[in-house]
Formats: sequence, C-alpha cells, structure tokens
Amino acid sequence: MDFTPSEEQSAAQGLAARIFGDLSTHERLAAAGTGTDAELWKELCAAGLPAAVEDIGLLGLVLLLEEQGRTTAQVPFAATCVYGLLAVAEHGTAEQRERLLPGLRDGTAVATGAFPARGRVHLAEDGALYGAVPWVPWLRDATHVLVADADLALWIVEASPSGAGEGAAGVTVEPVETTAPWSAGRLVLDGVRGERLGNGQPGAYAAVLATARTAFAGLQAGVCAGSLARAVHHTVTREQFGRPLSTNQGVLLRAADAHMDTEAIRVTAYEAAWRHDEQLACEAQALTAAWWASEAGKRVVHAGQHLHGGTGADLDHPVHRHFLWGRQLDAYLGCGSEVLEELGLLLADSAQGDAS
Repeated sequence: MDFTPSEEQSAAQGLAARIFGDLSTHERLAAAGTGTDAELWKELCAAGLPAAVEDIGLLGLVLLLEEQGRTTAQVPFAATCVYGLLAVAEHGTAEQRERLLPGLRDGTAVATGAFPARGRVHLAEDGALYGAVPWVPWLRDATHVLVADADLALWIVEASPSGAGEGAAGVTVEPVETTAPWSAGRLVLDGVRGERLGNGQPGAYAAVLATARTAFAGLQAGVCAGSLARAVHHTVTREQFGRPLSTNQGVLLRAADAHMDTEAIRVTAYEAAWRHDEQLACEAQALTAAWWASEAGKRVVHAGQHLHGGTGADLDHPVHRHFLWGRQLDAYLGCGSEVLEELGLLLADSAQGDAS
C-alpha cells in the first residue's frame, strides 16, 4: 500500500484547501444558515474540482473532503461526487455517462443519495417507485437522487431544488432540519418512473455504499482535524493561573487521544480509498473506516468542544459546528454498532467461504 498522493491529487488538494480556507469563513457559514453556500459551490465547480474526481480517484476525493471538513463548508460536494459522478462513471451505461456526467462535472447538476437502503422504497408491478425516505442530505439542492429499492436495485430519480420547478412526476421534497446544516429533505415517491442505473449489475448498491462510507469517513477526518486545531489554538492562547491551558497534563492527554483518533479515521479512509482505486476488494475496509469515523469521530468532536471549556457551550462558536457535523457523520450511513455488525457478518461469511 502506498497512500502518497500523486502530483495531480496534491495539486487538487492544495487548490481545495485554498478555496475552502478563503471562502468558508465563520461569517459566511452563519449567513448560509442551514442551506448551501451557492457562491462557494460555483467557485469549486469553476475551479474544476468536481470534474477532477474522475481523474484523481476516490483517494483524491477523500483528500478534497478532508479540506471541506476542516472548514465545515456547506456545499453538496461529497454527495454529488459519490452518488452522481462516481456512481454514474462506474456503474452507468455509456449513454448515461455521456448524458449525465457533463452536468455533474460543471455543477449545473447536483446529485444526492437516499442511502443506506432500509426497505422504504419499493418497485411496483407497473414499474413505478413508491415510498418515503425520512431525510436525505442535500436533497433541497439536488437535481438527481440515487434511490435503492427493496431489492437493492439503483434508480436515478429527477428532482427539483427546493421542490420547485419541473421534477419527475410523483416526486415530493419536503425540507427537513437536522443537527447538521446539510440542506436535507424528506423524499416522497408516489408512482415515480425512475431510470435504472446501468444494466442492473449485481453488487452496484454495495459498491456505491462502500464508496460513500469511505468518502464520508474522509469528510469526518477533516471535521475532526478542524475541531482539534481549534482546540489546540484555544488551549495554547488561553491562560489560567498564569500559564496556558495546554500545559495542563489532562489537556495534553485529551488532545493527544483526539489526535490519534483523527489519524485512525484518516488512515482507514485512505486504505479503503486506495483499494477502491486499485480495484481490490474494499467492502471490509470501507466498513472499518466507517466504524472509526463513527466511534472515534464523536470522541474527537466531544473533546474539541470540551477543551474549549465554557466557550464550547456557545452555540455560535465555530467549534460547535464541528460538533454538530461530527455527530451527524457518526450516524449517517450506519452508526458504529451497525457497521460493526455488518463487518462481523462479512468476515464470518468470508471465513466460512474460505473453509469450504
């Protein structure tokens, strides 16, 4: 394994760090409320970062999402790349790639996914989709939603941002406020004629879910790194009894534990992404990254807020945003106990297969 970024990946990461650092400020995030920073999204697309993901791979995307997570930038970057660009590029037909990818590359189309599938959507005998998904991240911005039916077949459903305009007949988007400001919405499908992704290849749902778990683990690594950086700055500059808070052993140990947890999230996400790009089996590695992102992620964002003392209780302080994102990512795509159960079953099945 070699996680050393390529020249192209490093260049894209550097560009992302500059754009996110310059534009995703506390003032702009506060002004955006629970919605998307449209100008930041336009800037990212104008710089060609979504389009670059096809060339720099999932590992490159993880590097870019780390930079987004550091600033908790409110743009549908991860969702569009995972459920749109990569899903269509890897599992779509040639006609679908030719038709859908240009809009996803330049940002005129925004994708999201009703993942993970929990049997809420079913395909009727007439070929239409019915069901409701309680919340889907970035749904209020999406032009396309990737939906899995009860049999885990993948369907592309057209939607309209904020539920307005011309979307597919039978699609309703209802705004939903969650702990993290991700422009979420409730998706209701009532007799929708979706478009089957690809030719119905078996395993497409599992592959997209593994990609999503890896990508959002990378986002969590950035959220945790940003939280920890804020905590370090606070404890170094804030004095108590005539010396910086950072000189207290308890503070040092808490910060050190948070650093190790953050590195564990990062390295497991890197491994899963690298294996994906090398076309190696990566489902177990994606589950491992998701487990670390859930279990370690919530420890880090709790530590970041705790190390700020009374300041961390201020809901308007930037560190609180990291806390909310970290807790949201802890549960999204499966909390720690859920993914650990999946991983155990996967390893047991693999061991049984090897024995037979």
